[in-house]
Amino acid sequence: MSTHLYRLARWCFHRRKRVLAVWLLLVVAVIGIAKASGGKTSDTFTVPGTESQHVTSVLEKKLPAASGGSTQVVFAAGSDITAAHYKAAVDQAVTRLSHLPQVAAVANPYQSKAVSPDKRIALATVYYTVPAPEVKSATVDKLEPTVAAAHSAGVEVEFSGTVYPQATSAASPELVGVVVALVILVLTFGSLVAGGLPIVTALFGVIISMMGMTALAAVTDIASAATSVGAMLGISCGIDYALFILSRYRTHLLAGLTPREAAGRAAGTAGSSVVFAALSVVIALCGLAVVGIPFLTTMGLAAAGSVLVALLIALTLLPAALGFAGHRAARFSRLPILRRALPATRTAADHPEKLAGTRWAAWVARRRVPVLVAGVIALGVLAIPAASMNLGLPGASSRPASDTSRRAYDLTTEHLGAGYNGSLAVVAENVTKPAQAQQDAAALAKVPGVASAKVSTVTHGIALISVVPTTGPNDQATTDLVHRIRDDRTAIEADTGTHLLVGGATATNIDVSSKLGSALPVFLVTVVGLAFILLTFAFRTILVPLKSIVGFLLSVGASFGAEVAVFQWGWLGNVLGVDKSQTLSFLPIILLAIVFGLSSDYEVFVVSRIKEHFTKHGDARRAVVLGTGQSARVVSAAALIMAAVFASFLFTSDPIIKSIGFSFSIGVLIDAFVVRLTLVPALMAIVGEKIWYHPRWYGKHVPDPDIEGEKLEASLREEGELTSV
Repeated sequence: MSTHLYRLARWCFHRRKRVLAVWLLLVVAVIGIAKASGGKTSDTFTVPGTESQHVTSVLEKKLPAASGGSTQVVFAAGSDITAAHYKAAVDQAVTRLSHLPQVAAVANPYQSKAVSPDKRIALATVYYTVPAPEVKSATVDKLEPTVAAAHSAGVEVEFSGTVYPQATSAASPELVGVVVALVILVLTFGSLVAGGLPIVTALFGVIISMMGMTALAAVTDIASAATSVGAMLGISCGIDYALFILSRYRTHLLAGLTPREAAGRAAGTAGSSVVFAALSVVIALCGLAVVGIPFLTTMGLAAAGSVLVALLIALTLLPAALGFAGHRAARFSRLPILRRALPATRTAADHPEKLAGTRWAAWVARRRVPVLVAGVIALGVLAIPAASMNLGLPGASSRPASDTSRRAYDLTTEHLGAGYNGSLAVVAENVTKPAQAQQDAAALAKVPGVASAKVSTVTHGIALISVVPTTGPNDQATTDLVHRIRDDRTAIEADTGTHLLVGGATATNIDVSSKLGSALPVFLVTVVGLAFILLTFAFRTILVPLKSIVGFLLSVGASFGAEVAVFQWGWLGNVLGVDKSQTLSFLPIILLAIVFGLSSDYEVFVVSRIKEHFTKHGDARRAVVLGTGQSARVVSAAALIMAAVFASFLFTSDPIIKSIGFSFSIGVLIDAFVVRLTLVPALMAIVGEKIWYHPRWYGKHVPDPDIEGEKLEASLREEGELTSV
C-alpha cells in the first residue's frame, strides 16, 4: 500500500493544477446541487417497530391532522386571560394561524378549555398537514408575525412543540474551532504556510460534506445532529490527517529530499497510517447500521462520508498543495514565538532522543508499573458516575432562557404543571361509539401518575385520548407511567373492548432511548470485532489490537462518567451554560463509535512509529521511547485540534449539540494524553518484544500492508532514489 500511496502523491504533486481544478469543480458542483435541492435536516427521531411509531402510522391513515408536526402556542397575560380584550386578541391570532400554509387546524384554547386554573395562560395547538421535517421554513417564519395582535394587546406569546421558531447562533462554532486549530498548527510548525495548509484542505472537505448532506436531506431524513457530527469530524479529521502527512513532509525536506520526493515519501509512510486510521473511524461509524435505527444509520453513514472525503483530500489535494508550497512549507517564521518550533522539528529528524516527548516516554518507561496502575485507577474512578446514566432526549427544559421553547416550558410548568409539556397520545382502536372512548379516558385518569385524560377526537374506528402526566417529559416517573399503562392496558380495556396504544412525542423519546440502550451491546461487539480484524491486519499482531481495545474501554468509560457528572449531576453546569438533564439517548452509541475510531487513529500513529524503530534495531523498550517521543508532538497537536473543534460546539444553544461536543472533546483528550501517550508506552515497555508476536501461519498467509513503509524504503534503495534520511 505504501508504494501505491507514494506514486499517487508524486503524481498529484506533479499535476497539482489539474488536481486543484478537479476539487474546485467538485466544490462548486455540490454547492449548486445543495442549493437547488432545498434539503432540510430534521430533529424528529423515529424507530420502526416501536409502539409509538405504530401510533404514528395509525394516525397517518385514520387521523392525518394528528400525525403531522405541531406547534404549541402559549399565550400568557398579567391578569385574567379570559378577559374580553385578551380573548379577542388571542382569537384573532388563532384565526390567522389557521390560514398559514401547511396548517391543518388550530385548537382554540377557549374551546378546548386549555386555560390554566389561575387563568393566566392559554394553550393553542397548531396542527400541520405534514410531518415536522417537512414544514417549510417560510411557514415557521410566519408564526411570530401572525400573533402580532396578541402582542399588541399585552399578551406574551411563546412557542414550543415539534415545530417552532428557533434562534440562530450569532457565531458559527465551526469557525471558532478552525481559528483555535490554526493557532495550534502555527505554533506546532512555526510557520504560517505550514499551519494554514491543513486548514485550507480541511475546509474543502467540510464544504463538500455539508453540502452533500444538505442535498441528501431532500430525498431522505437526515437528523440535524448528523450535520453537526459530520462538521466536527470533517474539520478535525481533515486537519489531523493533513497534519500527520505534512509533519513527515517537513521532516524529509529538512533531511535534504526534493519537495516531490518528500511528498511521495510522506504519503507512503504517514499516509499509510492515515488510511488505516480513517478506515477505523469509518468502520466504527458504519457499524451504527447494525443498531437498526434509521436516523442513527443515516447519521453514521453521513459522518463516515465526511471522514472518507477528508481521507481522499489528504491523499490527493494535500500533495498537490505541497506542490504549490514547495520548500516554503518547511520555512520558519521570523517571529520569536514561532521560531521556537524550529529546534523541535529538526531534532525530530536528527536527534529524536532530545525531544520533550522522548523524555516523557523515557520517564514513563522507567516507572511503567506504577504509571500503568495509577492511570487505570484514575480512569476507573472517573468512570464511576456512568453507572447513574439515565438515557433520554433533552427537551425544552434544558435549553437556555433565551429560547422561546424554554420560556414556553417554564410558563406551562408554572401555571399548569410540567406534564402539560409532554402529554401522551393514547389511541383507542376498535371504537364503535364515543362512550367507549370516554370510559377508556376515565380509566386512564385513575392510573397513578396521570393528571388528566381527555378524549380529543373519535373518528374512523379510533379515538385519540390526550393523557397528561403529573411529571415532566424527561422525568423517570413519566417513563414509568408509559410502561405502567402499556403493562396494565388489558385491565383498562376489559370493559370497553378497545385496544390502547401509547404514543406521542414523549412516548417516542422513551421508546427511542429504550431501543438504543438495548442495541448498545450488539453495536459494541460488532464494531470492536471489525476493528480488531483491521488492526490485526495493520500491525500483524494480536496483542496490539487487544491493548487498543482495552485502552478504548477505559477512555470511553471515563468520558461517560464526565458526561453524567456535568449534564446529569450539574457539575460545572454554570460554567458551560447547561442545566441538569438526561443523557442524550443516542450519545453512548455515537460516542462509542467516535472515540473508538479516534482512539484507533492515535493507536496507529503512535504504535506504527514504535514498530518502525523496533524493526530497525530490535530493542523493544528503546523503540517504545523513541517511537512515542517522535509521535508525541504531532499526536498532541492533533488531539488538541480535535478537542478544540469538538469543544467549540459548546458555544451553541442546543443542549444536544453541547453534550455531543463536550463528550467528544473529553474523550479525545483522555484517549490521546492519558491512554495513548502514557498507558500504552507503559504497557508496551512491560511486555517488551512479545507485543509483536503473531502465529507463523499468520505471517505466511496474510498480506503485509507495509504500514511503516519498509518495502517502500527497500524498493527506493534498490532504485537508487533514496538519499540518507
